[in-house]
Amino acid sequence: MECKDRILIDITKLENSLKEIKDLNFSDKEKEIIERAKNYMDDCKYYLEKKDEISSFGCITYSHGLVDALKINHGLI
Repeated sequence: MECKDRILIDITKLENSLKEIKDLNFSDKEKEIIERAKNYMDDCKYYLEKKDEISSFGCITYSHGLVDALKINHGLI
């Protein structure tokens, strides 16, 4: 699988994870974490457009980690 293809799959997975948690009751700090995760996803897309796949992949994996931490905290995983 090409690196770009993997990143595109990860973007879709992250978008699905964000939809999964959108109706949860978050604290203000947790809302900041969600915004940061979204910002990293935007950075991922930016770097992918610039053909910097290494930076793009780093951004999307970090974003997944932030969302996963929230999901763990709320008993979803």
